[in-house]
Amino acid sequence: MPITKSAKKALRVSLRKKKVNDSRKKMMQDQMKKVVKLVKTDKKSAQNELAKAYQAIDKAAKRGVIKKNTASRRKARIAKLVK
Repeated sequence: MPITKSAKKALRVSLRKKKVNDSRKKMMQDQMKKVVKLVKTDKKSAQNELAKAYQAIDKAAKRGVIKKNTASRRKARIAKLVK
């Protein structure tokens, strides 16, 4: 456990950021799963959901939740599935 006042504050801030990052990552993963599921049933709606997945992936990369190359790789993989 943190002892100093600054360490306590750093812990609070870290936990807040973790919560935001986790929700951003979860949103991205949910969008990707939705695209993968739709590819199996309906390609047309999967194409529409692909844009939302791209947006979620780009936001996660922009905020530093995932790295730039990881975002690029994930976008390429789901695009390959849709085509």
